[in-house]
Amino acid sequence: MREKIVNLIHAKKGDASEKPFNETALLLFRYQFDRNAVYRRFCLSQGKDPDAVRSWEEIPPLPVMAFKLAEIACRPLREALRVFQSSGTTGREKSRHALFDLGLSKEAILTNFGRHLIPEGKRIRMAILTPSSEAAPDSSLSHMMEVVRHGFGTGESRYYIEAGRLHSERLATDLSRLREPIVLLGTSFSFVHFIDFLQAQARPLSLPEGSRLMDTGGFKGKSREIPREKLSALYMEYLGLLPENCINEYGMAEMTSQFYDGIAGEKGPRAYLAPPQLRTRILHPETLKPVRKGEIGLLAHYDLANIDSVMAILTEDLGRETEGGFLLFGRTSGSPPKGCSITLDDLLQTEARGQ
Repeated sequence: MREKIVNLIHAKKGDASEKPFNETALLLFRYQFDRNAVYRRFCLSQGKDPDAVRSWEEIPPLPVMAFKLAEIACRPLREALRVFQSSGTTGREKSRHALFDLGLSKEAILTNFGRHLIPEGKRIRMAILTPSSEAAPDSSLSHMMEVVRHGFGTGESRYYIEAGRLHSERLATDLSRLREPIVLLGTSFSFVHFIDFLQAQARPLSLPEGSRLMDTGGFKGKSREIPREKLSALYMEYLGLLPENCINEYGMAEMTSQFYDGIAGEKGPRAYLAPPQLRTRILHPETLKPVRKGEIGLLAHYDLANIDSVMAILTEDLGRETEGGFLLFGRTSGSPPKGCSITLDDLLQTEARGQ
């Protein structure tokens, strides 16, 4: 099964038909149903088991909040090589997602990152505006940054956040001395802080041709929010980066794969595009049935690279289907969506009883 997942990860655009994904998803569903007691109870509460499911779309997506309530794993947590935690910006407990196969994670991260940020396939200098993986071992984002630094970065690549502090002066000085392209990687809010510094210094930069940027994460729980259009304008004004060279990544601590909303250097409409090992459904918040085309609903992701946790995850993110992918519309506010809450009732009651 692992080999089938790896083959899907490396499938070229247009080569991955629905049949291999469906066959692999059904195999993985049986594996996770048999070995993940929490997920098995949840599936049975939905009247679903591997013998009754014929399509990946019938596999029940586990509400993401379950990662805050229980251990969602097919193997003992003591065997995990890494355990990631969500950022916890919503005020609730943090999710925990255990990783048992670093090789598969690396394959998923590098292959899709390369398609979208390094389509030339060459090494490039990186400036990373996150803590290192060593400094933040429970951060899936820091893990991802370290994987891409090793996979695509040159020896001059470095991190610019240390001990919770962004070294803006050092970053600005290094960028001003560049003679070759660079890729900037970080959270959206880290870039906002860096641009604040450049604005205060009246110090706009113009990065070498071929440079690009990847930002990730929103502004939930932050001191202020910057619309995407405004952020793109700031990247242009203070870094000299055209919109087509600025790519947004969407990922989750509970997932192994990532989405990107474009390919560096290519113009065109933006949408979050799934790699071959990943599918998304858009569901009505109350009924958890598919919404009609063009309507906004909850995103349910099916990530085959989540081999030892749960591949089918119902998020609290809102999205709408568009050509080739989906658009994001933020998160649900307040209490969890009604349908999401209902589907968790049995799981919550079982966990409370300690069964």
